[in-house]
Amino acid sequence: MGKNRKIRKTPDYANRFATILFVATLVNLFLYLLPEKFLGLTIKKVDLFSDIRKDDEGNLLASDEGIEDIPFIADIQGSSDINPAVNLPGENIKTILFPENETGKKTEKTGSSKEDSDNETLDSSDDTDFDRNDISNKDIEDFSSSHSGLRRFFAALNNIDNLKRPVRIAFVGDSFIEGDIIVADFRAKMQERFGGRGVGFIPVTSNVSQFRPTVKQSAEGWNTYSIIKNKKQRYALSGLLFESKSDDASINFKNVDMYPGLKEVSLLKIIYVNSENTEVEISDNEEKGGLIYDLPATSGEIKQFEVRGTFSGAEIKFRNAEGLQALGLALEDNSGVVVDNLSLRGNTGMVMTEIDGDWCRELQRIRPYDLIVLQYGLNVASDSTREYSWYRRQMITVIQHIKNSFPGADVMLLGVSDRSTKKGNGYTTMPSVISLLRTQRQTAKDAEIAFWNIFAAMGGQNSMVQFVKANKASKDYTHLSFKGGREIANAFYDALLQEKRMYDGDEKLIK
Repeated sequence: MGKNRKIRKTPDYANRFATILFVATLVNLFLYLLPEKFLGLTIKKVDLFSDIRKDDEGNLLASDEGIEDIPFIADIQGSSDINPAVNLPGENIKTILFPENETGKKTEKTGSSKEDSDNETLDSSDDTDFDRNDISNKDIEDFSSSHSGLRRFFAALNNIDNLKRPVRIAFVGDSFIEGDIIVADFRAKMQERFGGRGVGFIPVTSNVSQFRPTVKQSAEGWNTYSIIKNKKQRYALSGLLFESKSDDASINFKNVDMYPGLKEVSLLKIIYVNSENTEVEISDNEEKGGLIYDLPATSGEIKQFEVRGTFSGAEIKFRNAEGLQALGLALEDNSGVVVDNLSLRGNTGMVMTEIDGDWCRELQRIRPYDLIVLQYGLNVASDSTREYSWYRRQMITVIQHIKNSFPGADVMLLGVSDRSTKKGNGYTTMPSVISLLRTQRQTAKDAEIAFWNIFAAMGGQNSMVQFVKANKASKDYTHLSFKGGREIANAFYDALLQEKRMYDGDEKLIK
């Protein structure tokens, strides 16, 4: 037996390791050599030398993928930041980006081409001639002819006691204003100054309803459609549509007292677009049973069903609701100012060319807006893009479409906020933010509308870092907390009233 015994060979692990290493190197080399775009898709390449490559500020941008999925609002839950009664220390963040010169004046505008404005990356140490004022201005810039971009809105405010309806403002944007950040504090300031109560429009249901502190809401029995994900439906300004799943559906809401004017309202409005024989039962949250109404029939036309009373909360049950389509509710008074928050997570703004013009004009007739504020940009800024002329062209089309869809409403564009990217052991302003901001300002110029700069209001370059340190922003270095939102809301309110004073002065001169 000993002679026939076989000797086992020891496996050659060295050859196996060499083979695996060779294959892995080939794969990584292939990924490294990928083009920036392949089959129309932007490719994020693997950098084999990232650990030894010298930092290049132009290539140090963190990916913005998934920024809309960060539950930033949860960071401030339970904090005194969301309590307006708390006396918050006001910290004046100086503009680092645009230091005053020896005479104490800002750098004056110098000649620079439109292309330079779109492509230039701003460096605070760069002495190249360019318009530094174009992105440091904290005032509202009215690029309309005859300085009339906000004329209808200001005229409505001046005639507020005779309108027989509220002056209505819509904030249309992305997750930056989600949960009523910025909008809640701006609404409170406007209602304190001009009157009015209520949170305004709320969708049937919302993916941030559990985080929104200005109203409590829930719903059952609805399918949700979004203009971003479903192109087969029609949409109005909110970009959302809700359809009953069966004969029964419900909406619950409860007002809160986070701000004065939110606790009670005199009007409950149901905004819907499709109904045949639907009944509506509205009852107080504390009571069983309530008043039953027949919802007026409509097929494809936006209607508003209004119930008068005193509402601090209600349960709304829909019967015979199969096929019912709705946009949402409105909780408000018929006087003063109403400010609607129409945020839509992931919205770049460009998709708004697809809102239905006929529906929007119907909405404008039953729920007229005096001012529509467009807040976009976070979903456009990219580590691989510095040139945004394509975005300018698309957004000009969006603005024109909104003007046509909401006759009688003034339109204002907000410039993108500061956003940071990691550099070494710290964070710095994402360079593409500067390019995008300049493009947005040029967009407002070309579209002849008003423009206001959030980036400048925050304090300019690297202001997001300061906001995070002061608990005014989330640690994603992208979204504001309610504390930071309050600061921006106050700055916007002040800029708006300053612009109104200029308008009122011009009107007096004309008279």
